[in-house]
Amino acid sequence: MATGKINVSVDNIFPLIKKFLYSDHEIFLRELISNATDATLKMKHLTTIGEAKVEYGNPIIEVKADKEGKKLHIIDQGLGMTEEEVKKYINEVAFSGAEEFLNKYEDTAKDSGIIGHFGLGFYSAFMVAHKVEIITKSFKDEPAVHWSCDGSPEFIMEPADKETRGTEIILHIADDSTEFLEDNRIKELLSKYNKFMPIPIKFGMKTETLPKPEGAKEEDPAPTKEVDNIINNPNPAWTKQPADLEAKDYQEFYRELYPMQFEEPLFNIHLNVDYPFNLTGILYFPKLTNDLNVQKDKIQLYQNQVFVTDNVEGIVPEFLTMLRGVIDSPDIPLNVSRSYLQADGAVKKISSYITRKVADKLNSLFKNNREDFEAKWNDIKIVIEYGMLSEDKFFDKADKFALYPTVDGSYFTFEELQEKIKDTQTDKDGKTVILYASDKEAQHSYIETAKAKGYEILLLDSPIIGHLMQKLEGSKENISFARVDADHIDKLIQKEETQISKLSDDEKETLKKELEEAITDKSFTVQLEAMDSDSSPFTITEPEFMRRMKEMQQTGGGGGMFGMGAMPEMYNLIVNTNHPLVSEFLNTKTAKKKERLINQSLDLAKLSKGLLKGKALTEFIKRSYEMVK
Repeated sequence: MATGKINVSVDNIFPLIKKFLYSDHEIFLRELISNATDATLKMKHLTTIGEAKVEYGNPIIEVKADKEGKKLHIIDQGLGMTEEEVKKYINEVAFSGAEEFLNKYEDTAKDSGIIGHFGLGFYSAFMVAHKVEIITKSFKDEPAVHWSCDGSPEFIMEPADKETRGTEIILHIADDSTEFLEDNRIKELLSKYNKFMPIPIKFGMKTETLPKPEGAKEEDPAPTKEVDNIINNPNPAWTKQPADLEAKDYQEFYRELYPMQFEEPLFNIHLNVDYPFNLTGILYFPKLTNDLNVQKDKIQLYQNQVFVTDNVEGIVPEFLTMLRGVIDSPDIPLNVSRSYLQADGAVKKISSYITRKVADKLNSLFKNNREDFEAKWNDIKIVIEYGMLSEDKFFDKADKFALYPTVDGSYFTFEELQEKIKDTQTDKDGKTVILYASDKEAQHSYIETAKAKGYEILLLDSPIIGHLMQKLEGSKENISFARVDADHIDKLIQKEETQISKLSDDEKETLKKELEEAITDKSFTVQLEAMDSDSSPFTITEPEFMRRMKEMQQTGGGGGMFGMGAMPEMYNLIVNTNHPLVSEFLNTKTAKKKERLINQSLDLAKLSKGLLKGKALTEFIKRSYEMVK
């Protein structure tokens, strides 16, 4: 058996780091500013614990573009490097100074906000530069150092005449990357990746208007002065304690995140946990419609205030990706280039925590101000219903605050609803029947029929309600959902008294035969039922199961189920044998008149159901005018 050590050739790996380490070359600026931030935070930590006997002051990070000289400068006032440290941190590929610092000061530096982990960020500079220089002076009493490299494994290191502590990185921008010398492009990158970095970042100067001196005339211009243009907010709202923030602070931060979003969010959830992982953030509930294709990817993921991505799939449960806001965690596992998540147990724990926190906040809002919660229900229900459908733990918690509105504008929790209708709305098997409508206008006549009999009708109109009802029926005992037009109301709800048909068996047999001969549309199944004489003569219903399967197909839940393709159109034509008009069918002797009477009645039922369209609607209107004449 032989053992040994694998040697990595720098000649081979250096080009790979330069070209393929990061998926997008623009990342270089984020990485270099992250390094500068680490250097500054290390300085802060060492002065805090008394290990560095220097003044920390008010350091900034400065970005300067020299368009003529084709150079980009990143300058910090951090702890700097000695010659030995340059050899260790720069010349040894993948040696992480941040990792070493955190290990050395593990008891005191865990909350310092230091970013780096892999020791590779510096080399991203070579993706856009043909030459990189470092001029650095340590806070220790040692000479400054000048390091330079043209992208090959060779470097030059010599003394420098820098007097102040800190590091300056000078990028000699390559001809194919001159876009990174343009002010607008630099501002765009700083705003995207470094908007909330914990150290102030200066890029250029800006003019600040001063108060007019005493005695100045109204027409006199106000004096101005040039000040540093700080482009970031080092202390964003999510880094503060909820107790230190007011409602207006959350609103202002929302404006900062989404300057082009004009509608105010409904409410926010402040995330703040330090065990078993560190996570902070603020999530906002915007006004949402029933559109499941609502724009997602609005939640921004940060790691120690460094922007990572706005694709939070995995760390945020899918049903919450419709929300907006920020999540920041140093414990999120990222790939080497800090561009995407690596799934592991920590991600699942964070996802579960976010789910629980959102559920707790919604429950608190419901209990503390139910009236306000009801007013916002239509704007948030799609998130809650989606969560109940996709996350079992959320389903259990949401059972306390999920609302079921009625067509008359009342709101019930499931428990309240069940208690209200358990004795008045039951089927022949003793199950509680929950009647609902999905469209108040289209199902108006069915709703009015049910209301006239004193029944409670819910208004459930979201696109996923069919799926959710399946889950509710499976998890709740002895209940079933039925849309008001799923069957005649007297068939859906068991009544103590039963109606006796005014027709004999022979008359019913004759009637059914004549109806089936007159009705050419074979998607209708004729059913004779004895009902109140004031009920409609014809009622069209669609079997609940078939209709629900069609709806689930349309929302992706049953597409191509069992290889069947599209579900067929199937309707029941419920004929009330006790209605006077139905008796008229039997008494009419002229076959043509009978057929016209039947089709007119059928078309009226179709019209009520919203099924009368096109040519059939035109013929119905024409026939109606003739009958009026």
